[in-house]
Amino acid sequence: MSRNSKKSTARKSQSAAKYPSRATKKHAKSRRAPPPARGRTTGGNLPPPAGQGKRGEQGYLAYLLRQAQAAARLSMERALADFGVTPPQFVVLTMLRAYPGLSGAELARVALLTPQTVGVIIHNLERSGAIAKAAHPVHGRVLQWTLTRRGQRLLENCRRRTLALERRLAAGLNAKSQIMVRRWLSKIATDLQQA
Repeated sequence: MSRNSKKSTARKSQSAAKYPSRATKKHAKSRRAPPPARGRTTGGNLPPPAGQGKRGEQGYLAYLLRQAQAAARLSMERALADFGVTPPQFVVLTMLRAYPGLSGAELARVALLTPQTVGVIIHNLERSGAIAKAAHPVHGRVLQWTLTRRGQRLLENCRRRTLALERRLAAGLNAKSQIMVRRWLSKIATDLQQA
């Protein structure tokens, strides 16, 4: 073998080490371990279903509240879907029926939503004719919102659907237990907001 051919072969092997060919890359990919199956953790342990283990009575209160809220919200989304109303829109409609004349900022506070989210909700509800605005009698730049007749009818239809969810939430609780649960949930909200 000539000196030039030896140098050429050496260069090719160095180049191959630095820049592997596509075929080599494909082969390397096929030798990699397959990704873990969806829904499985890397340790092979699956979390228990809701209501068991740390997702049940052994769980942290804050997590259990979040889990219950997520389940209630999903049920409410399904119940309201036929009316084209989202749970946050339902909350805004409910608060306007209970406290007519709220401003956007006040609605954000009582609905537990950001002012930006309430702004979008107000825009959509006004466009659909469910709510109407009026200038504040003293502070003219502040807008007050109230339900229209159309909004009242929409809210009544939504309430009929959500009452079924309320009954499911209260299932198994007598009147005294319901009062205790309501008191406990209200106390959590007031205590944690003050902290």
